[in-house]
Amino acid sequence: MQNLILAAQAQGAGGNMSFIIIMVAIFAIMWFFMIRPQQKKQKAIRNFQNSLKEGSNIVTGGGVYGTVKRIDLEKNLVEIEVAHGVVIRVDKSYVFNDASSMQAVQNK
Repeated sequence: MQNLILAAQAQGAGGNMSFIIIMVAIFAIMWFFMIRPQQKKQKAIRNFQNSLKEGSNIVTGGGVYGTVKRIDLEKNLVEIEVAHGVVIRVDKSYVFNDASSMQAVQNK
């Protein structure tokens, strides 16, 4: 019994370093497969929101398809025509994607 305790204590001294290496490896894997792709996606969405112009076909965060009619940069609002004569105002940060590229993907 004492031999097992002594063996466990001997392993414990070097085990701290392997634990740290494993934790660093887990963090690196999480960063490469989870955090980094999400940051790239957020950057692409921000670039799309900053490049909005009148007449663009867009999709909002709620799934509403429409055409940009006016952009108010001071209030950070976008006016979207969702049907003939029906215009809604949404926050610019809720505009996520180009509707024409979404429809091209769905038609394939």
